[in-house]
Amino acid sequence: MSTARIVVQPPSPAGGRHVHVDGENLGLAQSDMDVVEFLRRSGLPDAEPLLDDPAWVEWRGAPPHDYGGPSRSSA
Repeated sequence: MSTARIVVQPPSPAGGRHVHVDGENLGLAQSDMDVVEFLRRSGLPDAEPLLDDPAWVEWRGAPPHDYGGPSRSSA
């Protein structure tokens, strides 16, 4: 089991990933910038370097930085 304080849940079918810090849902992120903003609001002002640190962030159900959603190639 991970001890990371930040958990980025698997992408939803419509796209986006819920972000949790210490078990609290901060919102649905559509991009890394959304995650960084959620973390800034929760008291981590310099969160961007943490996104690739597994000691801080656990990415579940999909690769890091993948926010899912409908394929853009079918447009």
